[in-house]
Amino acid sequence: MDFDTRTFRNALGLFVTGVTVITSRDPQGRPFGVTANSFNSVSMDPPLILWSLARTARCLPDFEAADHFCVHILREDQAELSRQFSRSSIDRFEGVETETGTGGVPILTSSAARLECETYGQHDGGDHVIFLGRVLRIMADHSARPLLYHGGRYAVLSDTVSD
Repeated sequence: MDFDTRTFRNALGLFVTGVTVITSRDPQGRPFGVTANSFNSVSMDPPLILWSLARTARCLPDFEAADHFCVHILREDQAELSRQFSRSSIDRFEGVETETGTGGVPILTSSAARLECETYGQHDGGDHVIFLGRVLRIMADHSARPLLYHGGRYAVLSDTVSD
């Protein structure tokens, strides 16, 4: 390779992503979740999505054991919620309104969209584990504007391009 990890990271930072929070329950029934921008669609039939989690993440064993999870696509005004779910050693659900979804997973009721999934597969992704989910239920507020991530910072849409 003729580049270092910083060069690689900076190049990837030019790609705009959405921001998600992924939630589930551990084997003891406790809710847990994490912020992730490594989210993508995979297949329409069956309806599959993917996301990845660093092998160093404390919640990795719980996600590996989870039968179900929920992907929450955040609204443009939810940067603080994203930060809350990216911090360690705090109760990430403190002050967050939830309801129970498919497989008992906690659902963040205020997200722009949520995809309730059953775990479809897990794959090696180098220093990450790639999770595939089969989408079972969807809720989406199509009037919501998404929270974006670009160049290591949160961003919002300032304009859209029409056909």
